Formats: sequence, structure tokens, C-alpha cells
Amino acid sequence: MCRHLVYLGPPVTLAEVLFDPPHSLVRQSWAPRDMRGGGTVNADGFGVGWYPGEGEPVRYRRAQPIWSDPTIAQLAAVTRAGAVLAAVRSATVGMAVLDGAAAPFAEGRWLFSHNGVVRGWPDAVVPLAAGLPVRDLLTLDAATDSALLWALVRQRLRAGDDPGDAVGSTVADVAAAAPGSRLNLLLTDGRRAVASVAGHALSVRESPGSVLLASEPHDDGPGWRAVPEGHLVLATADEVRVRPLPTR
Repeated sequence: MCRHLVYLGPPVTLAEVLFDPPHSLVRQSWAPRDMRGGGTVNADGFGVGWYPGEGEPVRYRRAQPIWSDPTIAQLAAVTRAGAVLAAVRSATVGMAVLDGAAAPFAEGRWLFSHNGVVRGWPDAVVPLAAGLPVRDLLTLDAATDSALLWALVRQRLRAGDDPGDAVGSTVADVAAAAPGSRLNLLLTDGRRAVASVAGHALSVRESPGSVLLASEPHDDGPGWRAVPEGHLVLATADEVRVRPLPTR
């Protein structure tokens, strides 16, 4: 399993999102509160993606614990952005631990992360994978369930699907093919964010002009609310909507 977040709002330093809160994503990498049986720490890699302007995002990904990389701490202290997606990884047994296996995955302005596991991997999702272009399968970032989920979402985005429909339909298809999967997906283009809650926790905190979606609240202060299981979050910096996930 993993822990992930997305922030949309006025520019802040990456440190304000990743390091500074008392229960920050960095702390969650070694002291998570709610892994739901998916491991004990998130030490198998991490990644951060941020938008320095109106163009494509920048990514920094490593196959090591976030606490052991001094570069990200230095980078986070001096880098500002108004949109950030970040994740720390706990690899499913048998899956690769390498830079390319760490979220966020990316194409164009899109950044994507997955917190969870696809049950019965890989056999359960062979029929879904068979519907992807061969080139997409040959160029997956890694041979992992998360990378395949990104390919499935990306295919729908390329076809012109609304981001919420792309995430919701992918979750419904995979849940039907691989029952018991945990499918908390997170997608952003730097202006809006979509998150599914299917098997893991997700909390949201809204402030005037900003929103933070996170696997776990970053502090014990007021303002956090849990998103119900089986729901989809559609967010911008100014509005958060929640609707039920589709089913098959």
C-alpha cells in the first residue's frame, strides 16, 4: 500500500506540504496510522510532482525511503508550487522496487497515483490489459498494478473521457475483474483533482482558495473530513464535490 496527497491552491513550498505538518507525508512514510493490513511502513520509494507554471509538471522519483534522501528535503525547502501530487510507496510483495515504480506517473499535464493493491495480479486483469494498445503495455513505467491502472485511466483520458469518469470507470472495471482490490486512485492536471475511495481511507481539508486531499490527515486540527468508502471526489481549489463510484 502507499500514502498519497494532492494540494491545489496558492503557491506554497513543497516543504509546507511534505515535511512541515506534524503528521506529514514524510512522517507517514515511517509512522502511518491507517495501513489497513497493507504493510507497516512506506519505505519502497517516493515521488513528488509539481507544476512550476502553466506547462507540464516536474517530477522527482526515487526507489528509496523519502527520509533517506537529503536532496528532496533541500529541494522542498526552496521550491514553490500551487499544485502538488506526492506519494510514498509500500510495494506489494513480488513487485519491483525501482524509480519507475514510484508515483506519480505522468503524461502531458496529468499526474497519477494509486494507493492499494489489485487482487489476483496479474491474471485477474489480463482481459482489461488486453484492451490496451501493445505499445502502452511495452512502455509501462514498471511491471506493477499501479502502472497498469495508470495505463487504463490514461487510455480513457486520451479518448476524451471526463477525468471523473475516467477514474470512476477504471475503478469499477478493476473491482469487477479483481474483487477485493483496494483502488484509491488520485489524478490531477494541476487545476483539478479526482480521487477514488475504494478500500483505503481518504480525507479532505478545504480552506478559502485551497484544498488538500490526503490518505491521512496531516494534523489533529479541525477542518478535516473523511470521504465515505465507495465515493469519488472531484475537487478544485474552490470547490469539492463527492459522488458515489459507479459499479459493474
